[in-house]
Amino acid sequence: MRNERLTRRVKSLIHAGWFGILLTLCACSDGGRSTSRTADHAPAIFPDYTEVTIPYNIAPLCFRLADSCDSKQAFALFEMDGRKLEIKAGNGQFNIPLRGWKKLLAHAAGKTLQVTLTALTAGEWVRYQTFNIYVAEEPADPYIAYRLIEPGYEVWNGMGIYQRNIETFDESAIVTNAHTNYNCMNCHSFCMQNPDRMLFHYRESFAGTMLLDGDRIEKLNTKTPGAMSSPVYPSWHPSGKYVAFSVNDTKQAFHTTDRNRIEVFDLASDVVVYDVGRHEIITAPPLFSPHVFETFPTFSPDGRTLYFCTADSVRMPHDYENVKYSLCSITFDPEMRRFGTGVDTLYNARQMKKSVSFPRVSPDGRFLMFTLAGYGNFSIWHRDADLYLLHLDSRLIMPLDAINSSDTESYHSWSSNGRWVVFSSRRIDGLYTRLYLAHIDEQGQASKPFLLPQKDVDFYGRFMKSYNVPEFITGKVRRNSYDFSRRAISDEGTPVTFNIQ
Repeated sequence: MRNERLTRRVKSLIHAGWFGILLTLCACSDGGRSTSRTADHAPAIFPDYTEVTIPYNIAPLCFRLADSCDSKQAFALFEMDGRKLEIKAGNGQFNIPLRGWKKLLAHAAGKTLQVTLTALTAGEWVRYQTFNIYVAEEPADPYIAYRLIEPGYEVWNGMGIYQRNIETFDESAIVTNAHTNYNCMNCHSFCMQNPDRMLFHYRESFAGTMLLDGDRIEKLNTKTPGAMSSPVYPSWHPSGKYVAFSVNDTKQAFHTTDRNRIEVFDLASDVVVYDVGRHEIITAPPLFSPHVFETFPTFSPDGRTLYFCTADSVRMPHDYENVKYSLCSITFDPEMRRFGTGVDTLYNARQMKKSVSFPRVSPDGRFLMFTLAGYGNFSIWHRDADLYLLHLDSRLIMPLDAINSSDTESYHSWSSNGRWVVFSSRRIDGLYTRLYLAHIDEQGQASKPFLLPQKDVDFYGRFMKSYNVPEFITGKVRRNSYDFSRRAISDEGTPVTFNIQ
């Protein structure tokens, strides 16, 4: 009778919406378990969410035990400020319910979540050492945009640019190539993490740059007689009036024995700036030299400095391992559309003997994060590639040891509040790039990163595409693939002019 009354009471609580109380009631019962042994270590879990820092608006961190145990007899207890949530493993996974997770984290900012796992192992109940999950006071932007592509980058059938709501597990397509003859598309970019102001390129069929500005979609014919190629590697000016690009004569090679499986290199490259209102590409001699490779431009948050990478021109591809890119900057006057005449070198590759790629400035203008590798500019496939942080006030450069692994860390972007970065890494298997998030505090210190959570813990073991060019955005892109493809097919593209100052 007592059990029947308890069952009726629980059903009443569910009907009344008292889910938080139900979680506490469930957590207080051990279901007849009696711990035989306490382990002297924290559990090995996948993904590794132990001692990580998370935003309070992240989706549930579903995981599984990597240790040998009876997967049907394992429990995870989450505790914080007297609130409890207990999850029983199912099919070897701890699938945390979204509603219960959100209630648990509703008042979690700046606090610590303690997690204790108990599992039936070799006939005895084992309790593992409790581990912590730290909840930061700052949220992350609710969406991340990325391209999904085959890991070798040599084919593009079925390619698309997608957006993921990090507060849930919802993913949707921004644009795919299903309606444009399965052509290549690349270089998506957003102005100040704004989902209503973005661009990307179609290649091959219906080639052009697609620019979204609010409700307006414009197709640009950016291949001009003055530039060697259509532009790539975009960076918006914070005003939205300009976009910095590089123009590159790019080649690709595949290694059979080298630890870096794929090499992409430039025979030539320059940096240019596109004037959105005038449909004009402008540049200046310090950015457009035939004797120097310039690439990877990015604007400062105040729009008055343009950072870029530059390397001495060498014979390619024979000397591709000798190409090392420095990190440089030049002033830019957005009112007069004028570049400075002097170039400032912040990381000198000739002296330091390594190569910079993907510079990105934090929204507050205090830090610049970049990828550093042994040579070249295609760090996406360089296993020694790591992330570094430049303190722009002191010019101190430090490796982000808390973030880096023994495999590739490459493309990265900042959240709009400057407290989070998302980056791509091959640390799981050396083949596929997956997305990791990490907290960066006010002093530029990074936390242990965590893998972007999925509802199915085994998702990453089955998914056969790489995540490419992750970008935080503050909301959902509302235009769909049909809107972009219809404009690409029906419009020849607005012509763009070219001018060297």
